[in-house]
Amino acid sequence: MSIVSGLAIYFVIWWITLFMVLPFGVRRDEKIEVGNDPGAPIKHHIILKMFINSILAFFIWLLIFLIDFFDIITFRDFV
Repeated sequence: MSIVSGLAIYFVIWWITLFMVLPFGVRRDEKIEVGNDPGAPIKHHIILKMFINSILAFFIWLLIFLIDFFDIITFRDFV
């Protein structure tokens, strides 16, 4: 795996896991003002979620890297 393909894979994993991490800890506002979305969270904690997401994406990327590095699964096996 080259550096460019490793970064591309990490980027894709990061975005996929972001959509898994975003709903964590969401509490809706009980006092809904006129014009506000009733599903909007009180506090979004986006920086914490992005940090957790980056760590999660790194470990998933590391697993994929190790599978590729040690040739546990190769595309040549499927051809």
